[in-house]
Amino acid sequence: MKQMELVFIPSPGIGHLTATVEVAKLLTQRDPRFSITILTMKFPFETNATVNSHSDSIRFVPLPPAEIDAGTMPPGVFIFEFVKAHTPLVRDAVRELTRSDSVRLAGFVIDMFCTSMIDVAGEFGVPSYLFFTSGAAFLGFLFHLQFLHDYEGLDFSEFKDSGAELEVPSYVNSVPGKAFPSMMLDREGGKAGLYNGRRLREVKGIMVNTFVELESHAVQSFRGSKFPPVYPVGPLLNTGVGSGGAQQDAIMTWLDDQPLSSVVFLCFGSRGSFGADQIREMAHGLERSGHRFLWSLRQPPPKDRRELPNDYANLEEVLPKGFLHRTAQIEKIIGWAP
Repeated sequence: MKQMELVFIPSPGIGHLTATVEVAKLLTQRDPRFSITILTMKFPFETNATVNSHSDSIRFVPLPPAEIDAGTMPPGVFIFEFVKAHTPLVRDAVRELTRSDSVRLAGFVIDMFCTSMIDVAGEFGVPSYLFFTSGAAFLGFLFHLQFLHDYEGLDFSEFKDSGAELEVPSYVNSVPGKAFPSMMLDREGGKAGLYNGRRLREVKGIMVNTFVELESHAVQSFRGSKFPPVYPVGPLLNTGVGSGGAQQDAIMTWLDDQPLSSVVFLCFGSRGSFGADQIREMAHGLERSGHRFLWSLRQPPPKDRRELPNDYANLEEVLPKGFLHRTAQIEKIIGWAP
């Protein structure tokens, strides 16, 4: 019997890769007829990210470096162009994979930034599915912005530096314009985001790393819509990935010492970082809330360099004066979260 092969294409970044491996494991455990090949990309400024699936049904194929002239390309455009540059490499890898008579290609499962690979799947005559590593509410937000722009002529620049708010079906509360992703307020980044939103509608189904109990309103908002079917498949977690070692042990020990359900966790992904002004605003909010918190705080790269964030060498330089002393009994600030 031929094995049914799924090709997973995550975008680069440890957070996307880790979640992709977990959903791949879930699928192969549910149906042993599936085997999965994960095609991995790596940013030129990124260190090698290693994730072990511990499964004989999942294998990794690192793609060769793709040639791309990033130049002064905005970050919101760069990620899409970087993935698109891998198109011929993905085509070659899948062609090599399907040379064997024992392999029956069943479909592509792409990442939210990899919609350019829908065309490659079409060339091989198989459907594309989306694995959305963010939440259902944000997925609905992207679809709604694209709809408002294409069919109602909404200009996102009107929300920049304004107090205006937008009603979004997947959110319980209205969304302030100042909370929009920065790429949507950038002319070129916004165009890339809108194009991506249109292409997301072409997939046959969407798996989201969430669960109904967490996002009941957002999940309900997709029912009866014209979107592809949305399936909550989370929470997908891999607690073995991260910095590990002594830091992970210290974090878990600190969490174990806190009262049940008392800690707020702030983490903005492997590329999430903030400048000093935003950090001080968040610090003031945390202190005024009085809640215990675990904060993954990272320093943005220099503006003229395309790099990943780093950990701050001296937190006192960016946090409000006396903050660490005043919150010492209720906080733990870390770098990249395990």
